[in-house]
Amino acid sequence: MGYTWNQTKHEGVRYREHPTRKHGVKPDQYFVIRYRVEGNRHEEALGWASQGWTAAKAAQTLAKLQEAARTGEGATSLAEKRKQAEAQREQERQEEEARARDLVTFGQIFHDSYIPAARLNKSKVSCDKEDGFYRNWIGGVLGGKPLVEIAPFDLERLKKVMLEASKSPKTTHYCLAVVRQVFNFAKRNGLFHGDNPVSFVKKPTADNRRLRFLTHEEADRLLTALAERSPDVHSMALLSLHCGLRAGEIFSLTWQDVDLGRGVLSLRDTKSGKCRAAIMTDAVKDMLSARQAGMPPSGFVFPSRTGERIMEMSNTFQLVADGLGLNNGVTDRRQKVVFHTLRHTFASWLVEQGVDLYTVKELMGHSTLAMTERYSHLSPDKLRRAVKTLEAGIEKAKAGGKVVRLGEK
Repeated sequence: MGYTWNQTKHEGVRYREHPTRKHGVKPDQYFVIRYRVEGNRHEEALGWASQGWTAAKAAQTLAKLQEAARTGEGATSLAEKRKQAEAQREQERQEEEARARDLVTFGQIFHDSYIPAARLNKSKVSCDKEDGFYRNWIGGVLGGKPLVEIAPFDLERLKKVMLEASKSPKTTHYCLAVVRQVFNFAKRNGLFHGDNPVSFVKKPTADNRRLRFLTHEEADRLLTALAERSPDVHSMALLSLHCGLRAGEIFSLTWQDVDLGRGVLSLRDTKSGKCRAAIMTDAVKDMLSARQAGMPPSGFVFPSRTGERIMEMSNTFQLVADGLGLNNGVTDRRQKVVFHTLRHTFASWLVEQGVDLYTVKELMGHSTLAMTERYSHLSPDKLRRAVKTLEAGIEKAKAGGKVVRLGEK
């Protein structure tokens, strides 16, 4: 469709009229400007009179563009001006996002983003443990602070709070690990930029591994006393002592995980994040067979009173262990008999019977052999047997008329 363009009294400004639409009593007028930049001719549309454009306003716009072209300052075309305005708006948007991001607190990231994502990728036990660390320790120190304001000094304060509460170095290390993971998560998701402050904090170190394990006589006395006090706690203790189960693994055990025919327990959502099988002893098999009678085919083997998963071991175990005098005079917490001592005893008894460490590792569900090597000193006469093997080789060489010297083949 052709249009008739009309020149205004302003050079470089012209307009056309709408065939039907009115602006007041006159036809609506559409304005454009024409000019040259560096020898190149440009024509740009401005808009309708009904949108506020006039010939004078168009002339002013043209004059500004020509001035910019002459001085080299500012946009020399409307397209460039729009591009600059868009860039300015984008910059302002990014700055606003940065300001909002800088105000996000550690607690908001933890509750709104980190934990929901963790529950999709980690076991329930691990997430509940991290949530507990936040509620008990991390939240009080870091929860209300924006991530960008958290410095190594704040983490040293967290360490001090836990030390004053007599928490172990291992527990403190776990708390710092949770903080480190939250910062790494925020960084991956564009919620934080910069160095992870945990990387500048010295981790507390101490050998927090439990050293105590029960003798067979102590274990028999403990199980007998538990059976008289609480059949449920006795059964859970038997599972840990004979199968090496952690308390959390016992709490999570369902009847669908129990294969009495094969004598195998399927452990899911373990501490390592992997599933593993536990082999029942005859005593465990008899206990579970008796317990299964009258129980629903699904559900937890050891449900709470409401049928839900038990969250922590009854203090009955500790009361009975202390009542038997198993902790009399014990000042080192690593030597104290607690429920986890039963799992430690399971591994210790295996090694004492000559079971190799790799097999013990698999039965315990350790992620690395290094975790199992703490039991290596319990292997019966392991070093003595090694030297005897060397000695036998020397004697055999002598009997054959050949003396083997060091460095010879």
